[in-house]
Amino acid sequence: MGARRFGCRESLVSSSRCRPQNTRRTRPFWRTLGHQCVTSCADTVTLPIFKRQSANLSRSDRLRLVEQALVLLEQNYAHLPLKEAMHGVNPIQRLKLLKHQLRFAPDDELPDETLFHREMINTFMSLRDLHTNYLLPAPFNRMTAFVPFAVEDYFEDGTHRYLVSHVFDGFNRPPFAVGVEVLRWNRIPIDDAVNLNGDRFAGSNMEAHHARGVATLTVRPLMQQLPPDEERIILDYRTPDGNQHELRLDWLVFMPPGAVTTADTADEVAVGQGIDAELDLVQRAKKVLFAPEVVDREHKMASTGHSAKTATGLSSSMPSVFEARPVSTPSDDFGYVRIRTFNVDSSKAFVGEFIRLVEQLPTDGLILDVRGNGGGLIMAGEELLQTLTPRPIEPTLYQLINTPLNMQLCERLPFLRPWLDSVRQSVRTGATYSHSFPITNPSDANAIGQRYYGPIVLIIDALCYSTTDTFATGFQDHQIGPILGVDGNTGAGGANVWTHDLLSDFFPETASSSPYQPLPAGAGLRVSMCRTIRRGFHAGTPVEDLGVAPDIDYRMTRNDLLHQNVDLINRAAELLSEMPSRLLQVDQISESNGNLTITITTCNLERVDVYTNQRPEGSLDVAEGNTVFSVPAGFLDVLELHGFEDGRLVAKVKHVV
Repeated sequence: MGARRFGCRESLVSSSRCRPQNTRRTRPFWRTLGHQCVTSCADTVTLPIFKRQSANLSRSDRLRLVEQALVLLEQNYAHLPLKEAMHGVNPIQRLKLLKHQLRFAPDDELPDETLFHREMINTFMSLRDLHTNYLLPAPFNRMTAFVPFAVEDYFEDGTHRYLVSHVFDGFNRPPFAVGVEVLRWNRIPIDDAVNLNGDRFAGSNMEAHHARGVATLTVRPLMQQLPPDEERIILDYRTPDGNQHELRLDWLVFMPPGAVTTADTADEVAVGQGIDAELDLVQRAKKVLFAPEVVDREHKMASTGHSAKTATGLSSSMPSVFEARPVSTPSDDFGYVRIRTFNVDSSKAFVGEFIRLVEQLPTDGLILDVRGNGGGLIMAGEELLQTLTPRPIEPTLYQLINTPLNMQLCERLPFLRPWLDSVRQSVRTGATYSHSFPITNPSDANAIGQRYYGPIVLIIDALCYSTTDTFATGFQDHQIGPILGVDGNTGAGGANVWTHDLLSDFFPETASSSPYQPLPAGAGLRVSMCRTIRRGFHAGTPVEDLGVAPDIDYRMTRNDLLHQNVDLINRAAELLSEMPSRLLQVDQISESNGNLTITITTCNLERVDVYTNQRPEGSLDVAEGNTVFSVPAGFLDVLELHGFEDGRLVAKVKHVV
């Protein structure tokens, strides 16, 4: 197969320095890479070749980027006071100094393009906010650097250890294989190398800093980061027999399929995004490199319109979003659902698919796993909560920072009108922030009601970000169940994110009068527009930088990494086995002589209150099993049943007659 056919430049397969060293003369790994990525990877090249390219930004292009960054940070950025206080940074002054340098430096003293990008990146990284970014121009912004394996960490004897958890299919360099322990990265002890890599990213807390250092060690999107400084890695590793070995590999660069959904239409969906764009790209790239069978299932589903069936789980119309399966554990049989992303087009379709899946799983308990979920559509996360609890859902609240430009946005955009009066009032009061309002419509957050009645354990990690932070706060603030954390915090992304392109759409005037000027060479900017405020017991607490702390800590094991999280799932199952499983179900409704006779099944309930068309109809004492009662038929549209135990509302059914 020729290089052109699979999207690789000729130099990638013809240059001797691009071939693996000290291997048998078999089919080269890089040719295998091109063959398997024929439909999804374009322009796979070695790092030295890629580094020859640049965006060729002029002085005026760079000034435009700095000036637009100042507009977003000074006029739109919700977290600026918090970041200045918590991290001791001054990004505004830093950008102003860069602007001064660009305006007045002689041509021969103007920093080269790489130094300009590095200063812009470092300024935004100082905020430690994964929502607020400088996005590199072409050719960087759609490319990802990688080496053909993935590393994950676990604990043994109280210390971090690092394991190769995936190897690209077709990469054959024995004894290197899944299960070897990584000792050093470029001669640096691996723990130090991970932390140094974490410094390149904007983790809001130390847990997130470390988690991102691991997640991006071998797969690095170039949308927000320059290519690796080193062109080759030297890996020292230990095989299970205790022997140490060395592996040398070149970095490669390729274009993964797809892109982060950052809706650019001027409506509530577009402004309801909360996503860690970089992590989304990491996950997409890893799926192509290490799980091509998943990509194949998604392509087949897209072409046929049928749900994708996996070997161990339920079929799903959203295979990149959900993994759902029953799990057998020493404690009992339970349901397991992994939600890999909230990055969906429709919250209603997302919630509907979740309900369809959980209704096929065991009813005695549910393990809900959102590790590594970088977020997506805020409404999807918040509307899902109602299906897990009988309590009314109070969506999280959002605040704008009070600035003249934000006031203009509130005046222009109907969906920002609730914030307008308080932003205007700040001219007199001097308040930093507007009043708080939800992004998710409270009626949508409660329209469906509870659909799963067993106990639930939520599993989180430090890569949970943005909408996943919001989902975890709602889960905790509404006391749905215990949270089991493999890290000490979620990623702590407490905002929704707007792109510079989206903001530009809200000012369709000529370029001379709009505050948002076009950006050169495909570069981009993103900003935390509204900060997230918690409800319930933590009411008033911001999510940014703080995140969600788990109720129970857990440390990943080697067995977890090699055998589908078996120890983690067993620990979650232990928690479920200690919690009561309840049932409240409408089995049959029949009509006779102007009355409806209703049969319900209950378990671990002592009382059921009956409501017809939102009006109280009566209260029933129930025991485990069936209960039969009657209500007038009349014009009954909606039957609601509220189940109680020890005087507490613990189950709720909404049934449309």
